[in-house]
Order: sequence, then structure tokens, then C-alpha cells
Amino acid sequence: MTQELSKIINSTSDARLKLPLLAASHFLDGKNRTQISEYLKVSRTSVNSSIQTYLIQGISGLKEKKHTGRPRD
Repeated sequence: MTQELSKIINSTSDARLKLPLLAASHFLDGKNRTQISEYLKVSRTSVNSSIQTYLIQGISGLKEKKHTGRPRD
């Protein structure tokens, strides 16, 4: 796990950000995508998406984007 990823993971309480960061962290530690999905109890598709986004865009790509559609009440 890289120092930067571990700092961000430990400092955030947002689960929508923490799961992709954990997936990227485990990937960098050498675990395969199936192992990561089983460990985090999420689909392999979401792990693949998180890792692909991380590899292309870095940590900033994993941060939650603005939601489109009808706003919450």
C-alpha cells in the first residue's frame, strides 16, 4: 500500500470513496482482482472499474463525481 493511499483511506469516512481506494491499494500490493472482490465483498466488475480508473486517472479519478438527475429532497 502506498503512503498516499493509506493516508487518504484512513482520513476518509466516505464509503463510496474508501472502497475504490482499498481496491486500488490491494491491487498495488499484488492481489488479483478476484481476491480483492472477495475480500471487499463487492462485485469483480466494480473492482475492475475502480482499478482501471485508478490506473488511468490516479487517485483523483476515484473521487465521487457530481450526480446528475433529480436532486434529493
